[in-house]
Amino acid sequence: MRKLRVLVLVHEDLVPPATLDGHTEKEIAEWQTEFDVVTGIEDLGHAVEPCGVATDLATIGKAIRRFKPHVTFNLLEEFHGEAVYDQHVVAYLELLRKRYTGCNPRGLMLAHDKALSKKILTYHRVPVPQFAVFPIGRRVRRPKGLEFPLFVKSLIEEGSAGIAQASVVHNDNALTERVQFIHKKVGTAAIAEQYIDGRELYVGVLGNDRLQTLPVWEMSFKSLPEDAPRIATAKVKWDAKYQKKVGVETGPAKDLSDDLRQRIVKLCKRAYRILGLSGYARMDLRLTESGDFYLLEANPNPQLAYGEDFAESAEADGISYEQLLQRILNLGLRYRAR
Repeated sequence: MRKLRVLVLVHEDLVPPATLDGHTEKEIAEWQTEFDVVTGIEDLGHAVEPCGVATDLATIGKAIRRFKPHVTFNLLEEFHGEAVYDQHVVAYLELLRKRYTGCNPRGLMLAHDKALSKKILTYHRVPVPQFAVFPIGRRVRRPKGLEFPLFVKSLIEEGSAGIAQASVVHNDNALTERVQFIHKKVGTAAIAEQYIDGRELYVGVLGNDRLQTLPVWEMSFKSLPEDAPRIATAKVKWDAKYQKKVGVETGPAKDLSDDLRQRIVKLCKRAYRILGLSGYARMDLRLTESGDFYLLEANPNPQLAYGEDFAESAEADGISYEQLLQRILNLGLRYRAR
């Protein structure tokens, strides 16, 4: 295997240490993904250099000129404090004609805007929840055709930012209150979409042109009250104690017919191509009791920590963590901007 020089872009506050020794679980949780990726690439025998980035693209340019990487592994989820600015970082890499991993700028732009992506997918007859957008500074008026219950979240933020059990609303007063919460606390426009009651499914997709899907994955809640909505709140995603309390479990989706599995996989590949994604992504879906399924979101550059859903689903498909990282590197090396 060719030995590579790999520059790893991370937020300047998340540059991982060389070892976990002497660090608390809370500290490790902050930069677990960055540590796992850097050490995983090192275990492959490649030369790795983390590069902390916050507000200055020149930091990247200097690191490239000095380290001369064969490929840059992009782990940035924001730039200048803005979630949607990560697309400009990879656009900068494309302007420099440098190879990088993960999604291209256009795919990031389309996927980050939950309303825009749903409009495009609807045009192509991909089933998505009905929705409405509520910009900051405008009165909250629900369109007549948009019926309760509704799921209210940020239009552009990822990682379940601002999502709680109260995000599922059942009347106009609660809708207004939750939209205003997103405006004030998250600082973005809000989107309210039809709440689909059903099973929470994820499908990992790898590829630029030729696509590979990972096993259909499912998040379940074993101890959540019956009347509580089954949604991936911020606590469900990031609070280990709460995960244990409500019995959050993830693993291969069971009791799916071969036909249903094939249709889900086909839909995910189709949506991936429609949105112009590249590298790798996780597609989030809801499956109802009647067997209908809806694409909720496309998430390019998903969480890559060892033991998280994307890596676990790859492991279930016979792809070790190091092999997964190598495939992502190979896709970055082969990607060509159109």
